[in-house]
Amino acid sequence: MILISWNVNGIRAVEKKGFIDLAKEIGADILSLQETKAHKEQLSDELINIDGYTSYWSSGERKGYSGVANYSKIEIEKAETGFGADERFDCEGRILASYFGDIVLLNIYFPNGQRDDERLQYKLDFYDATLVFCEGLRKQGKSLIICGDYNTAHNEIDLARPKANQKTSGFLPIERAWMDKFESFGYVDTFRTLHPDTTDAYSWWSYRAGARPRNVGWRLDYYYVSPELLPKLKRAEILSDVMGSDHCPVLIDIDI
Repeated sequence: MILISWNVNGIRAVEKKGFIDLAKEIGADILSLQETKAHKEQLSDELINIDGYTSYWSSGERKGYSGVANYSKIEIEKAETGFGADERFDCEGRILASYFGDIVLLNIYFPNGQRDDERLQYKLDFYDATLVFCEGLRKQGKSLIICGDYNTAHNEIDLARPKANQKTSGFLPIERAWMDKFESFGYVDTFRTLHPDTTDAYSWWSYRAGARPRNVGWRLDYYYVSPELLPKLKRAEILSDVMGSDHCPVLIDIDI
């Protein structure tokens, strides 16, 4: 099964750049999008109903902000939005949980903590709520795939200029420590597991100063899986040649 995750930085913007044709060409079994920046009623029928796919949407209360979506070729038994535990998190349209068999795919757009200390704390609280939600699902016997824009580069290998960004949200020690904590519960970074020493592998580049052509980037987009799924993982890739957003898609091929 091919799963692809992409922060599109505005689905209406990428629609104008050929997103519908691209979605058909890449042929993912499930295509997960973050930062859609739209409510479903604002979208064209062609965009909602891409041939071969059923789409699912989670939008925040604030229009033009946040939002996630899944396009699925496989039958989803249940799709839920939010964690259902704290309206602070669910109101921003950052979470979409898709259930099929014993698998739950979580498509999450994690908050950015750069605005101020209050927003950084919100991000850290959101991280903790994610872990609680994931562990609750595992206790129900579910295997998890957690994809999305995590908005943190975990280790120095995951960004081009680690020394210059020690005090930048997205690479703060406290954010990276949560990624360590997440992995301590058994969750596996699929790309880094299959490519432990690969450098210059990034999924986000600033629009400023020609960062993308020079590959001055960050790896912010991940597929994590619960440990029992690791033997089923066949490949993990970063599709850096796909344009249209300041992020590029990431992919896993997994036997489920």
